[in-house]
Amino acid sequence: NKWRIVFPNNGRQWNNWKQASLFYSANRIQTTKYTWFTFLPQFLFEQFHRLGNLYFFFLVVLNWFPQVEVFHREITMLPLIVVLLASMIKDATEDYRKYRFDKTINLSKTRVYDK
Repeated sequence: NKWRIVFPNNGRQWNNWKQASLFYSANRIQTTKYTWFTFLPQFLFEQFHRLGNLYFFFLVVLNWFPQVEVFHREITMLPLIVVLLASMIKDATEDYRKYRFDKTINLSKTRVYDK
């Protein structure tokens, strides 16, 4: 039964509560970075902006050409897959913790102090 206390300072005076509740109908806290649909594309986009991941991806692509193949194709892909999988698990668990915390904050009782 914890209360969240909100001090509005937006300069608007709402004479009609119904108008205010319609204006702020989706008022909630959201600190998560991903959704179910954007997790994989956004995660891969962020990971391949890192120079090390881009280097290993370049090696994987280069090894698919038989003229420049140094190692087996699968062995070259292994470090990149391990790093991406570990980062994916870490980001998913962090984002899920943020989602659970946001849900508890958004479902908590709120007291609003107004002038």
